[in-house]
Amino acid sequence: QAQLVESGGGLVQPGGSLRLSCVVSGSHFIPYTMHWYRQAPGRQRELVASIPSGEDAYYAQSVKGRFTISRDNARKTLYLQMDGLEPEDTAIYYCKRGWPGPEAWGQGTQVTVTA
Repeated sequence: QAQLVESGGGLVQPGGSLRLSCVVSGSHFIPYTMHWYRQAPGRQRELVASIPSGEDAYYAQSVKGRFTISRDNARKTLYLQMDGLEPEDTAIYYCKRGWPGPEAWGQGTQVTVTA
């Protein structure tokens, strides 16, 4: 059974950077499309970025130009480089294994952006 474990969250000032990681075990990594989602207090979980295996990445408009999703297939690790962080980016960030399924989620890592 797939296990996804996120790390790298923390407390950062506006304009700062963080790099999230998601290590996958108990599952193949290729050819799954991998995703980063986030959920802020009182809001629905939303898609932040996606990266298929061997295709171009997708970004939500709110993070385009600031966040970069990448994957290391040999290490079975998904990354999210977050630069220019804003208070609105405060949320729990989750990685998800997507197509071709079945879906699998990590437990999340907290990102807090505050002065």
